[in-house]
Amino acid sequence: MHELPGIDDPRLLVGIETHDDAGVYQLNDELAIIQTIDFFTPVVDDPYDYGQIAVANSLSDIYAMGGTPLTALNIVGFPITTLDKKNLAYIIKGGWDKAREAGVTILGGHSVKDPEVKYGLAVTALAHPEKIIRNSTARPGDMLILTKPLGTGILTTALKNEKLPDDLLKVVTVVMKRLNKTAAEVMVRHRVTACTDVTGFGLLGHLYEMMIGSRTTVKLDTAAIPLLPEVLKYAEMKQIPGGLKENRSYLQEFVDAPEGFNPHLLNVLYDPQTSGGLLFAVPAEEAEACVKHLWEAGESDARVIGEIIPAETKPIILE
Repeated sequence: MHELPGIDDPRLLVGIETHDDAGVYQLNDELAIIQTIDFFTPVVDDPYDYGQIAVANSLSDIYAMGGTPLTALNIVGFPITTLDKKNLAYIIKGGWDKAREAGVTILGGHSVKDPEVKYGLAVTALAHPEKIIRNSTARPGDMLILTKPLGTGILTTALKNEKLPDDLLKVVTVVMKRLNKTAAEVMVRHRVTACTDVTGFGLLGHLYEMMIGSRTTVKLDTAAIPLLPEVLKYAEMKQIPGGLKENRSYLQEFVDAPEGFNPHLLNVLYDPQTSGGLLFAVPAEEAEACVKHLWEAGESDARVIGEIIPAETKPIILE
């Protein structure tokens, strides 16, 4: 298998080497562009909600890097001959409304015939070159903050299996539709040292990338981690998405879990998230005020969930 060639361009500030959330390219001393792309198949049945969730998810990488999203292009796959075109219109409308909420202009996009629905955005954002937030720069002594509850993969799997009641569907949909814009605005006021967003690799997967990149270890206070309602019950009911099993298979050797640790909670920590929250490190003296300001701004799920320590044998320790 051929490896991708290296990029020899001093203006490329962030590429693929550190598994950061987006690429960053410097235009001049005071301006850089951030670019990212994301799309996926529906996680809910309502096409308008799906469009909103897809756009919130696509913009999340930008917020995690401290950027201001500016423009976007739609990416659409749609079975035009077998599915009512009204569904496509609702998807695009949902995405358009969510982008407008974020202050982002959708310039157009591209669509292809596809047997399975897919939707998302390619996003361009702006940032100061010296204010880019990376996922690989956490420091021992920092505290770790998570802004949204976990469990979207498990609950949307229950939805696919017709086991999720309407009240829980509403809760998980609201969480997935919520932009990380406000959380990012609060985060950057508190000397954030590193950040990522929690998506397909689950909490533990994105933590692994942060710790390996930072050459540190995290001690997770698992009792403090915010969870969606009843997610442990659905994990016990084996509403387990395929991505969770893949995450667990790859990551379990890097996770130090105590004997007898709740296996259902462990599955939630591996659960792939759609439009998950920001996961970021701040100096210990900033953590309490940061969470307070997140709550005041409406991010009431935000919690301190762990502490960064010098590297140990494994990058993730569960307590």
